[in-house]
Parts: sequence; structure tokens; C-alpha cells
Amino acid sequence: MKNRGKRYSKAFKRECIDYVRKNEDIPMSESADNLGVPNSTLQRWVKQADIDDGNAKKGELTSTERLEFQRLKREVRKLKMEAEILKKATAYFAKDRW
Repeated sequence: MKNRGKRYSKAFKRECIDYVRKNEDIPMSESADNLGVPNSTLQRWVKQADIDDGNAKKGELTSTERLEFQRLKREVRKLKMEAEILKKATAYFAKDRW
């Protein structure tokens, strides 16, 4: 599992995004310092907000699509594991029949 850093509330993220958008004349790195968040984190939030607002390039996923994609990946992983267990169980019980 990933080692996750500091967690920020959705409200705080939204305030940071609004701050950056209202103060476009301030460099992103300075905005990040003013807000007390890492520059790369703030850039990622702003980019994802732009995508969610409909300014996506082809192939970029909205937050909702990302969550659905992650859920589907977990489901596929679980189904593969279940299929492997069933395959082994079938081989075990078939061995006893012959």
C-alpha cells in the first residue's frame, strides 16, 4: 500500500484552487508557499479541477471517472484471485476422482 502524506479536506482543496484562479498573476510556487502546501500537490489539484470543469484533453479522466476506474481495477483483481482459487480447487477435487 502507498505511504500517503498529509490529507487535506475537500473544502481546503477547493479554497486553494479558487485562490490560484483568482490570483493568476502570482506564480504557482509562491501560491503554494502562501497556502502551505507542496507546489506539485497544488499543481495537481488545479489540473484536476480544470479537467473536472470540462477543460480536459483527450484521455484525461475526471475525478468521478478516476474513482470508477480504481473501483473496477479492485474488482478485476478480486475476480482474478477468485478464479485462481476455483481453478486450484477444481484441480484438487478432479485429482481425487481419478
